[in-house]
Amino acid sequence: MPRPIEALIHTDALAHNLVRARRMAPDAKVWAVVKADAYGHRIAHAFEGLRGADGFALLDIAEAEQLRRLGWRGPILLLEGCFDARDLEACSRLNLWHVVHHEAQIDWLALHKTTWPHHVFLKMNTGLNRLGFTPAAFRSAWLRLSGLTQVDEISLMTHFAEADGPRGVDHQVAAFEAATHDLPGERSLCNSAATLRESPARPNVRGDWVRPGIMLYGASPDHPEHGIAHWDLQPTMTLRTRLIATQDLKPGDAVGYGGAFVADTPMRIGVAACGYADGYPRSAPAGTPVLVDGRRTRLAGRVSMDMVTVDLTGLPDVGPGSEVTLWGRGPGGVVLPIDEVAHPAGTVGYELMCAVAPRVPVSAVP
Repeated sequence: MPRPIEALIHTDALAHNLVRARRMAPDAKVWAVVKADAYGHRIAHAFEGLRGADGFALLDIAEAEQLRRLGWRGPILLLEGCFDARDLEACSRLNLWHVVHHEAQIDWLALHKTTWPHHVFLKMNTGLNRLGFTPAAFRSAWLRLSGLTQVDEISLMTHFAEADGPRGVDHQVAAFEAATHDLPGERSLCNSAATLRESPARPNVRGDWVRPGIMLYGASPDHPEHGIAHWDLQPTMTLRTRLIATQDLKPGDAVGYGGAFVADTPMRIGVAACGYADGYPRSAPAGTPVLVDGRRTRLAGRVSMDMVTVDLTGLPDVGPGSEVTLWGRGPGGVVLPIDEVAHPAGTVGYELMCAVAPRVPVSAVP
Protein backbone atom coordinates (compact mmCIF):
# COMPACT_ATOMS: atom_id res chain seq x y z
CA MET A 1 0.00 0.00 0.00
CA PRO A 2 1.44 3.43 -0.87
CA ARG A 3 2.11 6.04 1.78
CA PRO A 4 -1.22 7.81 2.40
CA ILE A 5 -0.23 11.38 1.58
CA GLU A 6 -1.68 13.07 -1.50
CA ALA A 7 -2.46 16.49 -2.96
CA LEU A 8 -5.84 17.06 -4.59
CA ILE A 9 -6.46 19.86 -7.11
CA HIS A 10 -10.05 21.09 -7.12
CA THR A 11 -10.93 22.18 -10.65
CA ASP A 12 -14.34 23.47 -9.57
CA ALA A 13 -12.64 25.85 -7.14
CA LEU A 14 -10.27 27.10 -9.84
CA ALA A 15 -13.24 27.88 -12.07
CA HIS A 16 -15.04 29.62 -9.19
CA ASN A 17 -12.03 31.81 -8.40
CA LEU A 18 -11.65 32.74 -12.06
CA VAL A 19 -15.28 33.90 -12.07
CA ARG A 20 -14.51 35.98 -8.99
CA ALA A 21 -11.63 37.66 -10.84
CA ARG A 22 -13.95 38.51 -13.71
CA ARG A 23 -16.57 39.98 -11.40
CA MET A 24 -13.99 42.10 -9.61
CA ALA A 25 -12.66 43.42 -12.94
CA PRO A 26 -15.74 44.13 -15.05
CA ASP A 27 -15.04 44.75 -18.72
CA ALA A 28 -11.40 43.66 -18.42
CA LYS A 29 -9.89 40.55 -19.94
CA VAL A 30 -8.21 38.06 -17.63
CA TRP A 31 -4.78 36.51 -17.82
CA ALA A 32 -4.74 33.35 -15.70
CA VAL A 33 -1.21 33.32 -14.31
CA VAL A 34 0.09 29.74 -14.37
CA LYS A 35 3.81 30.27 -13.79
CA ALA A 36 5.68 27.79 -11.56
CA ASP A 37 3.60 24.95 -13.02
CA ALA A 38 0.37 26.69 -12.01
CA TYR A 39 1.68 27.60 -8.55
CA GLY A 40 2.48 23.96 -7.86
CA HIS A 41 -0.94 22.72 -8.99
CA ARG A 42 0.44 21.32 -12.29
CA ILE A 43 -0.66 23.01 -15.49
CA ALA A 44 -2.23 19.82 -16.77
CA HIS A 45 -4.52 19.72 -13.71
CA ALA A 46 -5.24 23.45 -13.51
CA PHE A 47 -6.05 23.91 -17.19
CA GLU A 48 -9.54 22.42 -17.00
CA GLY A 49 -10.56 24.85 -14.24
CA LEU A 50 -8.95 27.89 -15.85
CA ARG A 51 -9.70 27.37 -19.53
CA GLY A 52 -12.38 30.08 -19.28
CA ALA A 53 -9.64 32.72 -19.05
CA ASP A 54 -8.91 35.04 -21.97
CA GLY A 55 -5.23 34.09 -21.88
CA PHE A 56 -2.54 32.37 -19.87
CA ALA A 57 0.55 34.11 -18.47
CA LEU A 58 3.68 32.20 -17.50
CA LEU A 59 7.48 32.24 -17.67
CA ASP A 60 8.75 29.19 -19.49
CA ILE A 61 8.46 28.26 -23.13
CA ALA A 62 8.15 24.61 -22.08
CA GLU A 63 5.02 25.51 -20.11
CA ALA A 64 3.66 27.38 -23.14
CA GLU A 65 4.27 24.31 -25.27
CA GLN A 66 2.35 22.23 -22.75
CA LEU A 67 -0.63 24.57 -22.97
CA ARG A 68 -0.61 24.31 -26.75
CA ARG A 69 -0.54 20.50 -26.48
CA LEU A 70 -3.52 20.68 -24.14
CA GLY A 71 -5.41 22.40 -26.94
CA TRP A 72 -5.17 26.07 -25.93
CA ARG A 73 -5.18 28.28 -29.03
CA GLY A 74 -5.64 31.66 -27.36
CA PRO A 75 -3.08 34.19 -26.12
CA ILE A 76 -0.10 33.09 -24.02
CA LEU A 77 2.12 35.76 -22.48
CA LEU A 78 5.73 35.26 -21.37
CA LEU A 79 5.88 37.44 -18.26
CA GLU A 80 9.67 37.80 -18.22
CA GLY A 81 9.93 37.88 -21.98
CA CYS A 82 12.70 36.18 -23.89
CA PHE A 83 15.90 35.13 -22.14
CA ASP A 84 17.83 34.73 -25.39
CA ALA A 85 17.45 35.84 -28.99
CA ARG A 86 16.73 32.23 -29.97
CA ASP A 87 13.58 32.30 -27.83
CA LEU A 88 11.98 34.53 -30.45
CA GLU A 89 11.86 31.54 -32.81
CA ALA A 90 9.67 29.72 -30.28
CA CYS A 91 7.51 32.84 -29.91
CA SER A 92 6.94 32.85 -33.66
CA ARG A 93 6.32 29.10 -33.82
CA LEU A 94 3.91 29.00 -30.85
CA ASN A 95 2.35 32.44 -31.40
CA LEU A 96 3.44 33.70 -27.99
CA TRP A 97 3.09 37.25 -26.77
CA HIS A 98 6.02 38.40 -24.69
CA VAL A 99 7.08 41.13 -22.30
CA VAL A 100 9.87 43.50 -23.25
CA HIS A 101 11.59 44.96 -20.21
CA HIS A 102 15.16 45.79 -21.28
CA GLU A 103 17.05 47.09 -24.30
CA ALA A 104 18.64 43.77 -25.26
CA GLN A 105 15.20 42.30 -25.93
CA ILE A 106 14.52 45.12 -28.41
CA ASP A 107 17.90 44.46 -30.04
CA TRP A 108 17.00 40.79 -30.48
CA LEU A 109 13.67 41.69 -32.06
CA ALA A 110 15.36 44.06 -34.49
CA LEU A 111 17.47 41.17 -35.83
CA HIS A 112 14.72 38.55 -35.74
CA LYS A 113 13.50 37.21 -39.07
CA THR A 114 9.80 36.38 -38.92
CA THR A 115 6.81 36.27 -41.23
CA TRP A 116 4.38 37.17 -38.46
CA PRO A 117 5.00 40.33 -36.41
CA HIS A 118 4.98 39.90 -32.64
CA HIS A 119 2.61 41.23 -29.99
CA VAL A 120 4.68 42.58 -27.12
CA PHE A 121 3.92 43.99 -23.69
CA LEU A 122 6.28 46.88 -22.90
CA LYS A 123 6.91 46.92 -19.17
CA MET A 124 7.46 50.01 -17.03
CA ASN A 125 9.28 50.01 -13.71
CA THR A 126 7.08 52.25 -11.57
CA GLY A 127 8.72 51.45 -8.24
CA LEU A 128 9.00 47.70 -7.77
CA ASN A 129 12.55 47.98 -9.16
CA ARG A 130 12.83 44.52 -10.62
CA LEU A 131 11.99 44.53 -14.33
CA GLY A 132 11.04 47.28 -16.73
CA PHE A 133 12.04 50.61 -18.21
CA THR A 134 11.93 53.65 -15.97
CA PRO A 135 9.22 56.20 -16.79
CA ALA A 136 11.92 58.45 -18.24
CA ALA A 137 13.18 55.73 -20.59
CA PHE A 138 9.81 54.22 -21.46
CA ARG A 139 8.90 56.43 -24.42
CA SER A 140 12.23 55.85 -26.09
CA ALA A 141 11.72 52.09 -25.79
CA TRP A 142 8.20 52.43 -27.19
CA LEU A 143 9.47 54.45 -30.16
CA ARG A 144 12.12 51.83 -30.95
CA LEU A 145 9.58 49.03 -30.85
CA SER A 146 7.01 50.92 -32.90
CA GLY A 147 9.58 51.35 -35.65
CA LEU A 148 10.25 47.62 -36.02
CA THR A 149 8.54 45.61 -38.73
CA GLN A 150 8.92 42.59 -36.41
CA VAL A 151 6.43 44.16 -33.96
CA ASP A 152 2.72 44.34 -34.65
CA GLU A 153 1.04 45.48 -31.43
CA ILE A 154 2.48 47.08 -28.30
CA SER A 155 0.59 46.77 -25.04
CA LEU A 156 1.68 48.63 -21.91
CA MET A 157 2.12 47.16 -18.45
CA THR A 158 3.54 47.58 -14.97
CA HIS A 159 3.55 45.54 -11.77
CA PHE A 160 2.48 46.77 -8.34
CA ALA A 161 4.75 46.49 -5.33
CA GLU A 162 2.31 47.28 -2.50
CA ALA A 163 -1.22 46.59 -3.72
CA ASP A 164 -1.72 44.40 -0.65
CA GLY A 165 -0.58 47.02 1.87
CA PRO A 166 -1.45 50.42 3.30
CA ARG A 167 0.58 52.46 0.81
CA GLY A 168 -1.42 51.07 -2.08
CA VAL A 169 -0.93 51.71 -5.77
CA ASP A 170 -1.60 55.41 -6.33
CA HIS A 171 2.05 56.45 -6.64
CA GLN A 172 2.70 53.75 -9.25
CA VAL A 173 -0.49 54.47 -11.17
CA ALA A 174 0.44 58.15 -11.33
CA ALA A 175 3.89 57.36 -12.72
CA PHE A 176 2.44 54.94 -15.27
CA GLU A 177 -0.26 57.34 -16.47
CA ALA A 178 2.12 60.30 -16.74
CA ALA A 179 4.44 58.32 -19.02
CA THR A 180 1.75 56.63 -21.15
CA HIS A 181 -1.17 59.06 -21.34
CA ASP A 182 -0.79 59.69 -25.06
CA LEU A 183 0.48 56.27 -26.14
CA PRO A 184 -1.85 53.78 -27.85
CA GLY A 185 -2.19 50.18 -26.75
CA GLU A 186 -3.97 48.07 -24.16
CA ARG A 187 -3.01 48.43 -20.51
CA SER A 188 -2.31 45.76 -17.88
CA LEU A 189 -1.58 46.75 -14.28
CA CYS A 190 -3.46 44.58 -11.77
CA ASN A 191 -2.11 41.56 -9.92
CA SER A 192 -4.38 39.61 -7.54
CA ALA A 193 -4.30 42.17 -4.75
CA ALA A 194 -5.11 45.07 -7.06
CA THR A 195 -7.78 43.05 -8.88
CA LEU A 196 -9.58 42.50 -5.57
CA ARG A 197 -8.90 45.80 -3.82
CA GLU A 198 -8.65 48.40 -6.58
CA SER A 199 -10.12 47.33 -9.89
CA PRO A 200 -13.86 47.18 -9.05
CA ALA A 201 -14.13 50.94 -8.56
CA ARG A 202 -11.17 52.25 -10.60
CA PRO A 203 -11.28 51.62 -14.35
CA ASN A 204 -7.93 53.35 -14.87
CA VAL A 205 -6.29 50.82 -12.55
CA ARG A 206 -8.27 47.90 -13.93
CA GLY A 207 -7.09 48.60 -17.46
CA ASP A 208 -7.73 46.19 -20.31
CA TRP A 209 -6.14 43.05 -18.83
CA VAL A 210 -5.86 41.94 -15.19
CA ARG A 211 -3.30 39.33 -14.16
CA PRO A 212 -4.67 37.33 -11.20
CA GLY A 213 -2.34 34.74 -9.77
CA ILE A 214 -2.63 33.69 -6.15
CA MET A 215 -6.34 34.48 -5.89
CA LEU A 216 -7.04 31.86 -8.56
CA TYR A 217 -5.47 29.26 -6.29
CA GLY A 218 -7.58 30.02 -3.24
CA ALA A 219 -5.23 32.09 -1.11
CA SER A 220 -5.69 35.71 -0.08
CA PRO A 221 -3.11 38.21 -1.37
CA ASP A 222 -3.60 40.44 1.68
CA HIS A 223 -3.76 37.88 4.47
CA PRO A 224 -3.97 38.33 7.47
CA GLU A 225 -5.94 41.54 6.85
CA HIS A 226 -8.43 39.53 4.82
CA GLY A 227 -8.93 35.79 4.46
CA ILE A 228 -10.34 33.88 1.54
CA ALA A 229 -13.86 33.99 2.98
CA HIS A 230 -13.79 37.79 2.77
CA TRP A 231 -13.01 37.62 -0.95
CA ASP A 232 -15.29 34.61 -1.60
CA LEU A 233 -12.42 32.45 -2.80
CA GLN A 234 -12.27 28.67 -2.56
CA PRO A 235 -9.19 26.57 -1.77
CA THR A 236 -7.92 24.81 -4.87
CA MET A 237 -5.36 22.46 -3.30
CA THR A 238 -5.84 20.00 -0.46
CA LEU A 239 -2.82 18.34 1.12
CA ARG A 240 -4.01 15.37 3.14
CA THR A 241 -2.69 12.23 4.76
CA ARG A 242 -3.63 9.86 7.60
CA LEU A 243 -2.64 9.12 11.16
CA ILE A 244 -0.24 6.18 11.33
CA ALA A 245 0.19 5.97 15.13
CA THR A 246 -0.87 7.47 18.45
CA GLN A 247 0.97 8.01 21.74
CA ASP A 248 -0.24 8.73 25.28
CA LEU A 249 1.83 11.29 27.16
CA LYS A 250 2.24 12.01 30.84
CA PRO A 251 2.93 15.51 32.14
CA GLY A 252 6.58 16.28 31.42
CA ASP A 253 6.86 13.96 28.39
CA ALA A 254 8.44 15.62 25.36
CA VAL A 255 7.51 15.13 21.70
CA GLY A 256 9.82 15.04 18.72
CA TYR A 257 13.37 16.11 18.05
CA GLY A 258 14.87 18.49 20.56
CA GLY A 259 12.08 17.90 23.05
CA ALA A 260 10.75 21.37 22.21
CA PHE A 261 7.13 20.44 22.97
CA VAL A 262 6.48 19.21 26.52
CA ALA A 263 3.10 17.99 27.73
CA ASP A 264 1.89 19.91 30.79
CA THR A 265 -1.12 17.62 31.28
CA PRO A 266 -1.94 14.06 30.23
CA MET A 267 -2.51 14.17 26.50
CA ARG A 268 -2.79 12.01 23.43
CA ILE A 269 -0.97 12.76 20.23
CA GLY A 270 -1.22 11.39 16.72
CA VAL A 271 1.56 10.83 14.20
CA ALA A 272 0.70 11.79 10.61
CA ALA A 273 2.55 10.76 7.47
CA CYS A 274 3.70 14.17 6.25
CA GLY A 275 6.92 16.09 6.81
CA TYR A 276 9.20 18.68 5.33
CA ALA A 277 10.35 16.22 2.64
CA ASP A 278 6.76 16.39 1.38
CA GLY A 279 6.79 20.18 1.28
CA TYR A 280 5.17 20.89 4.63
CA PRO A 281 7.10 23.80 6.20
CA ARG A 282 9.66 22.77 8.81
CA SER A 283 9.23 26.23 10.32
CA ALA A 284 5.60 25.52 11.28
CA PRO A 285 5.53 25.81 15.07
CA ALA A 286 3.52 23.89 17.63
CA GLY A 287 0.01 25.30 17.53
CA THR A 288 -0.20 25.50 13.72
CA PRO A 289 -3.75 24.44 12.80
CA VAL A 290 -4.53 21.06 11.28
CA LEU A 291 -7.72 19.07 10.75
CA VAL A 292 -8.21 15.49 11.94
CA ASP A 293 -11.37 13.90 10.53
CA GLY A 294 -12.55 17.43 9.78
CA ARG A 295 -12.05 18.76 13.33
CA ARG A 296 -9.56 21.49 14.03
CA THR A 297 -6.59 20.78 16.27
CA ARG A 298 -2.90 21.76 16.27
CA LEU A 299 0.64 20.59 15.68
CA ALA A 300 2.52 19.34 18.75
CA GLY A 301 6.30 19.12 18.39
CA ARG A 302 8.67 19.85 15.55
CA VAL A 303 8.00 18.96 11.95
CA SER A 304 10.36 16.18 10.91
CA MET A 305 11.32 14.85 7.49
CA ASP A 306 8.48 12.36 7.12
CA MET A 307 6.11 12.95 10.06
CA VAL A 308 4.23 15.55 12.04
CA THR A 309 2.67 15.06 15.45
CA VAL A 310 -0.74 16.51 16.27
CA ASP A 311 -2.69 17.06 19.46
CA LEU A 312 -5.59 14.59 19.77
CA THR A 313 -6.81 15.89 23.12
CA GLY A 314 -10.59 16.06 22.95
CA LEU A 315 -10.72 13.70 19.94
CA PRO A 316 -11.09 10.29 21.60
CA ASP A 317 -12.62 8.61 18.55
CA VAL A 318 -9.74 9.19 16.15
CA GLY A 319 -6.77 6.90 15.63
CA PRO A 320 -4.60 5.27 12.99
CA GLY A 321 -6.30 5.68 9.63
CA SER A 322 -8.07 8.92 10.53
CA GLU A 323 -7.82 11.57 7.82
CA VAL A 324 -5.47 14.50 8.44
CA THR A 325 -5.88 17.66 6.38
CA LEU A 326 -2.76 19.82 6.36
CA TRP A 327 -4.50 22.49 4.31
CA GLY A 328 -7.50 22.76 2.01
CA ARG A 329 -10.81 20.89 2.16
CA GLY A 330 -11.42 18.47 5.00
CA PRO A 331 -14.22 15.96 5.54
CA GLY A 332 -17.69 17.40 5.86
CA GLY A 333 -16.83 20.53 3.89
CA VAL A 334 -14.60 21.96 6.63
CA VAL A 335 -11.92 24.27 5.18
CA LEU A 336 -8.44 24.98 6.49
CA PRO A 337 -7.15 27.90 4.37
CA ILE A 338 -3.54 27.53 3.34
CA ASP A 339 -2.85 31.07 4.60
CA GLU A 340 -3.62 29.95 8.16
CA VAL A 341 -0.84 27.36 7.91
CA ALA A 342 1.64 29.63 6.13
CA HIS A 343 1.29 32.58 8.52
CA PRO A 344 2.49 30.90 11.75
CA ALA A 345 5.28 29.29 9.70
CA GLY A 346 6.50 32.76 8.71
CA THR A 347 5.77 32.36 5.03
CA VAL A 348 2.95 32.76 2.50
CA GLY A 349 0.54 30.39 0.83
CA TYR A 350 2.34 30.85 -2.51
CA GLU A 351 5.43 29.11 -1.12
CA LEU A 352 3.55 26.16 0.35
CA MET A 353 1.74 25.48 -2.93
CA CYS A 354 4.94 25.62 -4.93
CA ALA A 355 6.88 23.53 -2.41
CA VAL A 356 4.80 20.33 -2.53
CA ALA A 357 7.46 17.70 -3.18
CA PRO A 358 7.63 15.42 -6.24
CA ARG A 359 7.13 12.37 -4.03
CA VAL A 360 3.58 13.54 -3.19
CA PRO A 361 1.02 12.18 -5.68
CA VAL A 362 -1.03 14.98 -7.23
CA SER A 363 -4.39 14.43 -8.89
CA ALA A 364 -7.26 16.59 -10.14
CA VAL A 365 -10.79 16.18 -8.83
CA PRO A 366 -14.00 17.99 -9.86
